[in-house]
Amino acid sequence: MASSHARDTLARTVVALPFAPGNVGPLRWPFAREWEDGRVAYLDAASTEPLHPRAREALLAALDAGWADPARLYGEARRARLLLDQARADAADALGVRPDEVTFTTSGTQAIQIGMLGALAARRRVGRTLVVSAVEHSAVLHTAQAHERDGGEVRIVGVSRTGRVDAEAFAEAVSAPGTALACLQTANHEVGTLQPVAQVAEACRRAGVPLLVDAAQTLGRLPLPEGWSLLAGSAHKWGGPAGVGILVIRKGVRWRSPLPEDERERGRVPGFENVPAIVAAVAALRARMEEAEEENRRAFALVDRIRARVPELVPDVEVVGDPVERVPHIVTFSCLYVAGEALLTELDKAGFAISSGSSCTASTLRPSHVLEAMGVLTHGNVRVSLPRGASAEDVDRFLEVLPTLVRRIREEAGVMS
Repeated sequence: MASSHARDTLARTVVALPFAPGNVGPLRWPFAREWEDGRVAYLDAASTEPLHPRAREALLAALDAGWADPARLYGEARRARLLLDQARADAADALGVRPDEVTFTTSGTQAIQIGMLGALAARRRVGRTLVVSAVEHSAVLHTAQAHERDGGEVRIVGVSRTGRVDAEAFAEAVSAPGTALACLQTANHEVGTLQPVAQVAEACRRAGVPLLVDAAQTLGRLPLPEGWSLLAGSAHKWGGPAGVGILVIRKGVRWRSPLPEDERERGRVPGFENVPAIVAAVAALRARMEEAEEENRRAFALVDRIRARVPELVPDVEVVGDPVERVPHIVTFSCLYVAGEALLTELDKAGFAISSGSSCTASTLRPSHVLEAMGVLTHGNVRVSLPRGASAEDVDRFLEVLPTLVRRIREEAGVMS
């Protein structure tokens, strides 16, 4: 049965919806959850970034101009096609690739799955071995499991205690005969550690193995590494709308669609393209890249403050991930003798939207595979990820309330800090 806190939160949200009974006013966005102490501090950008203002403007304009089927020949359709083609060209320019290498998907997960399965299908005669790191996103690992069930082999490369993959071990794995594909993230989604993509890409080049890079946490924030063959990203991670992903397949890379034939996106992704959302996604990408230097400088300083202060304020805590070779906006720490779900619930009540990479759920009953692979503490895990425009005030307030909440949870569990 839902808690009173959960019921109250749901009630507040439903009342704000435009179709709620008696609600005839315009929809306010974003939904503003108000606490007695003020607004909610959203600190979960690694899950999804709030819609960028440039994306909102582009989306509203494209809803009027790009609603028609871009595959048809009448005027409205041609207008939609022009918008789609321009978005593709703009995305290609932002990423430094050719427009015909860019494919729009319905999510980052779909981009990863189609990218991986298509590359594996095209190189089946070469071999059936897939190489991945132990800390990849579940989209990569679930696709690897499907490949294994289909008779393929999966080699998993371990990581250091900071979450960084062993580049030499990865190079050795891809050099083995029969390797069809390698996958590596640009940065870890749970702890923020940057991966040695350039070194791994060079090893893949020497071995003649294509490298698929999951760039979800760095697109729009950091420059792309060199040497990859396929790249996947997700628009809602950089401030675009959900429901849009991007898959880049470099010219000359062998790839065959693992799906039934469809005429959309040059046969790579089936279904009617969501032109307005694609236009908004590309607008957000370009805007975030323009803002990256300033935003990264602010986020890096705020995350440094969290990394330094949390161990000073809270006993028995471990801050994980590389302190230097990391994305600007993510910091993760684990609190001994604290249930992650309980801490997140208390933070939510205090006005903080924050997630955990290791909360055990009834469906999995397992902590984070990333933290397990790193060999670090998995209890009481909290991931703080700063969105665009994150403020020092939000961080200071978080640091103010965290020690009290951790102490309360430990005392309720019979553990004295």
